[in-house]
Amino acid sequence: MDKLAQYRQAIKSTLPWYISGSSPATDQIVRELVIDEEHDRYQVIRMGWRGKTRIFGPSIHVEIRNNKIWIEYDGTDRPIADELVEAGVPKEDIVLAFQPEELRAHTGFAVR
Repeated sequence: MDKLAQYRQAIKSTLPWYISGSSPATDQIVRELVIDEEHDRYQVIRMGWRGKTRIFGPSIHVEIRNNKIWIEYDGTDRPIADELVEAGVPKEDIVLAFQPEELRAHTGFAVR
């Protein structure tokens, strides 16, 4: 399996866990998995209502660019970077894009 196919599979097999969580009984929030394989973009989004407050936005946004996985946003308690490493993706092929570049050098993951 080539690297691109391997990384697509790692992402697609990891993300479903993030939509299986539950919200408090008072929330009317659903989580959905959005996959754009043509552009290699993957999201978990939340939408619904918490009381009178509208909730809508990503919990996770991941892209594959230049043979690396770029984590643009991770608003979870269980970092997707760690899950991708467990799925066999080397740390040097994961970019924590939500961190400033000067901090990425100290994370153990790719800088760019």
